[in-house]
Amino acid sequence: MLWPFGTTWRPVRQKRRDTVDLRWLSARTWTRRWYPQGVDLGQWHGRRTLAVSWFRQKLDGTHLASRIAVVDLDRSRHLDVLLAVEDDDGVLQPAPIHAGGLAWFDDRLFVAATGRGIWEFDLAVIRRVRGSDARRIAGAHGRGLTATALVAVRTRVHPIDIRCSYLGRVFDDDGTPLRRVLIGEYSRGDEGRIAEFTVPESDGDDFVEQARFSPGIPQMQGAVRWGDRHFVSQSDRLRPGSLWVGPRDALTRDRHPLPVGCEDLALDLDAELLWSLGEHPWKRVVRGIPLSSLGIED
Repeated sequence: MLWPFGTTWRPVRQKRRDTVDLRWLSARTWTRRWYPQGVDLGQWHGRRTLAVSWFRQKLDGTHLASRIAVVDLDRSRHLDVLLAVEDDDGVLQPAPIHAGGLAWFDDRLFVAATGRGIWEFDLAVIRRVRGSDARRIAGAHGRGLTATALVAVRTRVHPIDIRCSYLGRVFDDDGTPLRRVLIGEYSRGDEGRIAEFTVPESDGDDFVEQARFSPGIPQMQGAVRWGDRHFVSQSDRLRPGSLWVGPRDALTRDRHPLPVGCEDLALDLDAELLWSLGEHPWKRVVRGIPLSSLGIED
């Protein structure tokens, strides 16, 4: 299947049993240069789509680039969109962010830029670049296989006074999506905070904080809210992650494990799934957990 620019969609293996598991049929399953981080759902050319953010680094940890993979959930195909910023000369450069979480509102994609607020990208105007420009934005210096690329360009930086390690959506009791997000801090200790913000509707507005709390959970990687029920992911190195569920002042650990090296969370109330993903090579999976498995029958 071809996208309007002629870019070929690539296959994703999808397995359904107790969970919906998406796995990459390429080197991204094991590479140590690209790592998946954030996840959210939206509409891409009228189709229900999952977005997964990735960051690229050298083996010494030097950051090189970031991208999102947009996954057509019905056809099990994906394509990549690089994230870019314009420099002072108007030249596109790779977005130097960890991309630890995503929140997708219409054509606006908000990305957690650890320590540097929330970066906003415009998905309504996707550019196509070629050759050396494509390789530069992809962080593939010198000769490489990146002949052409799709690029989303940053439109704004939103300052936030917490670390912005991850980012998740908020829904009302009846499942109505709200113009709110949860922004949280990763910490190896239990001092990490989560704050809820209203998303700006226009270019001149800022994120407005509504609430803030500290769950006392180390190594938090993602958070979303549905009514008064919060969902928080907790990583545990090379062991399965943990999911904490409940009111913000009474979170309890659920028996259902998250993927090894778990990261961000996204609620898919249409399909009655909670999405998460694992970042470690050879253990990478994007997993949809049925809400019924979590004891949620709303």
